[in-house]
Amino acid sequence: MKHTQAYGSATDPAEDGPTGAGGGRLVGADRVLAVLKELARYPGGVGLEELTRVVGSPKPTVHRALVALRRAGLADQDARGRYGLGDEFLRMAFAHHEARPEHVRVRPVLEALAHRFGETAHYAVLDGREVVYRAKVDPPGGAVRLTSTVGGRNPAHTTAVGKLLLAWRLGTPTEVDAWVGGSPLERRTPRTLCTAAALHRELAATRARGHGVDDQETETGVNCVALPVFLTSPTVPSGAVSVSALTYRTPLAALVGALDEIRALLGPLGEPHR
Repeated sequence: MKHTQAYGSATDPAEDGPTGAGGGRLVGADRVLAVLKELARYPGGVGLEELTRVVGSPKPTVHRALVALRRAGLADQDARGRYGLGDEFLRMAFAHHEARPEHVRVRPVLEALAHRFGETAHYAVLDGREVVYRAKVDPPGGAVRLTSTVGGRNPAHTTAVGKLLLAWRLGTPTEVDAWVGGSPLERRTPRTLCTAAALHRELAATRARGHGVDDQETETGVNCVALPVFLTSPTVPSGAVSVSALTYRTPLAALVGALDEIRALLGPLGEPHR
């Protein structure tokens, strides 16, 4: 999963600041948030020296941010002196996630899909040029599982959920060109669509068939189908549900052949109300 950073660049006269990893000066709340975001990348903990190097601020500055985070319960320090996310942060994050209406409504569908196919089911939303996974259910038992995580991201143009949601938003070549802009489309595998023209053709095909597909375009050996979900609007998808499968175990043709069954499991959540 690609990790991106976007730290703020506000200025603070009291902070004689070097620049952080995002290119802006880390000051005040920006500095504390930058440290908090980096802690999330180290589930096994991280030392002050390494954290200082990654954030790009002086050691006393990073230490002050850690003191503030520990005081709030958002960071902890273990017996080896390594820092990690605190229990209070985890409590807030999981409580917020579990209470989200979309999570509560979609979770039973994902569980049914994971059980039916023995593969991973996701609910994801579009965020700019990426999709964000809001919920995930792994297959039961000892089946091989995907490494995707709730809150993780992938390029929209490589994924079944992303292309499905883009198909609702980008109806013309001009709109696709504007969305692509001056930034090249990332190539994840040899099958990734990396031009605006190819993406436009795929989005048109997606609209015509009513579902999205990922034919090993995000990760070699993994394919996926996606259908829209209408949680917050009667006519525009709030996100999409997908079944992501290992190709040797569940080929794309098998997923496409089961779309009617997936639609039945989605029920009213998968139907626009005009």
